[in-house]
Amino acid sequence: MSNDSLYKKSYSVRLSELGKLAPATFRAFGAFNQQALSAGALSAKLKELIAVAVAHVTGCPYCIEAHVKKIKELEASKEEMTEAIMVATALKAGSAMAHGANALQAYDETGEDDLYTLSSMKRLKEFREENAELFRSYLAFSHQAMKPGLLSQKEKECIAVAIAHVTGCAYCIDGHTKMAKKLGVTMEELTEAIFVATALKAGSALAHSINALNAYDE
Repeated sequence: MSNDSLYKKSYSVRLSELGKLAPATFRAFGAFNQQALSAGALSAKLKELIAVAVAHVTGCPYCIEAHVKKIKELEASKEEMTEAIMVATALKAGSAMAHGANALQAYDETGEDDLYTLSSMKRLKEFREENAELFRSYLAFSHQAMKPGLLSQKEKECIAVAIAHVTGCAYCIDGHTKMAKKLGVTMEELTEAIFVATALKAGSALAHSINALNAYDE
């Protein structure tokens, strides 16, 4: 291994070593991952698009590589992939923006014990008052990313709910779950999207064990 290279496609072969180091747990993860990404209430194609979107939030290059190959096998277009990635981008930005409500409370030293309240979302208008042009620019991007395109609004909201569980934004989970319900997304479909996010977040940790193996063996 080159000391300067932390990620190479060829390093992924080392994942098989986990099957020897922790065989029962490795098999259990594999079974869960396979089930989470199998077609159900959501199609296998949409699940893989969710997986690609989540992989861009977890920042796992191995996951991006593997799941982009999978969506190509399922005949997803580059444009569909791009729309899914843009939803992920908007949700990651949205999480940062939503947490601005917490920043405002902390800055003002309100002394409130509740860190997450739906009513605190009203404070986001203060950012518009501080910098209207920048705030409008953010809203325009978020709106454009969530507009129906090659992916329907329902599909984009399924992706959004999955991403919100990865960013850990309670405001985003609340808002996008309610929007998904309004659009007719069932709880079964949302549950499957959340499990894809769960599998990808766990899969990112698993994939990064390659770095740990390389570091340990230096």
